[in-house]
Amino acid sequence: MTTTVLRWLLPPRTSWEARKLVRSSYGNLTFDAAWRAARVRLCPDEAPYQRHGHTRPANRTL
Repeated sequence: MTTTVLRWLLPPRTSWEARKLVRSSYGNLTFDAAWRAARVRLCPDEAPYQRHGHTRPANRTL
């Protein structure tokens, strides 16, 4: 299963809010980003996880 499918199945209220955000942004916001924004708004204790997946990888040299 993809992340999007899991996010639709597990917390439906968050997914519903995310879908509304995507529609209101006229395609300028991805469902993934909208889902995280909705989740943080509905569950503020999860704010540290909001940036997960949105940081640049560390510049590693071997």
